Amino acid sequence: MGYKVAAFTATDRMPAPLPSHQVLRAACTDFARAAAREIMRIYAGDLGERTKADKSPVTDADHVAEAVIVEGLRRLTPGTPVVAEEEMAAGRVPQLDGGPFWLVDPLDGTKEFIKRNGEFTVNIALVEAGQPTLGVVLAPATDTLWRGAAGLGADKSDKGGAFAAIHTRDAPPQGLTACASRSHAIYSDLDIWFRNNNITVADRVQAGSSLKFCLIAEGRADIYPRFGPTSEWDTAAGHAVLEAAGGEVVTTDGRPLGYGKPTFRNPHFIARSKAAR
Repeated sequence: MGYKVAAFTATDRMPAPLPSHQVLRAACTDFARAAAREIMRIYAGDLGERTKADKSPVTDADHVAEAVIVEGLRRLTPGTPVVAEEEMAAGRVPQLDGGPFWLVDPLDGTKEFIKRNGEFTVNIALVEAGQPTLGVVLAPATDTLWRGAAGLGADKSDKGGAFAAIHTRDAPPQGLTACASRSHAIYSDLDIWFRNNNITVADRVQAGSSLKFCLIAEGRADIYPRFGPTSEWDTAAGHAVLEAAGGEVVTTDGRPLGYGKPTFRNPHFIARSKAAR
C-alpha cells in the first residue's frame, strides 16, 4: 500500500542529537506505561471499534495510546521522525532522510484486544542505520514489560517490579519450540518450511502481537517464522528486544531484516535464537 507524504516544518527536518540509549530506554518505558494505562481504561468499557480503509480494525485505544507515545517522543527527541501506525493510516508520514527514526505500534494485536484475550502489546522502537537498536514491548493486560537496547542487553519486568536480565536459550536437544501467530497461523506452511530446513520442532506455542519475539528473547521459545504480511511497526520493538537478548531476525534468504523501506512493509522473516540456526 502506498502512503501520501505529509509536509513537515523545518524543525522536523533538523533533528537534535539523540540522548543515550539508557536515557531513551527509561523514557520509552514511561511512555509505554502511560499508554498502557489508557488502553486498560478503554479495555474496561466501550472499545470504540471501527474499520479502517484497509479493512483492518481500530479502536479508541489505538488512537489514545498513540497520542500519548508520539507526544512523548517528539518532546524527547525533537525533529527525529516518528512513524506511527494510526498517523500513517491518516496519511501523516514523515520524510525519512537516512537518519534515526521511531517506529510506534500503540496497540499491536488489535484483534486480540477486541477479543479481550489479553494478548496485545504496546510497541516503541528506535531505528538507526536501518536496524532497530532500542525497543520496548509492554503487555498491558499482564503488566509485563520487555526492553532491549544495543549496548545495554535485554531485561524484563513483571507487574511493575524490578527488571531482570533475559537471554535466549541454547537449542533444546529434543527439538525447538516454535511460535505462531494467534490470528494468522498456517501450520501446513510452517511444517513444510521446517521439514525443508531440517528443523525438528518438539513443541508449539501460539501468541498474539509481538509477544512471540519476547518469548524467544526470554528463553521460553526458539523460533518464529512469519510468512504473512507485517509492517515495520509490528516487528521493530520485538526485534530490538530479541537482538539485545542474543537472537536475530532475518529474511528467508538469511539477510538481516531491515527498516525504513519505502512502503514500511516487511518481507517474510524468521525470528530466532542464534542457537536455532
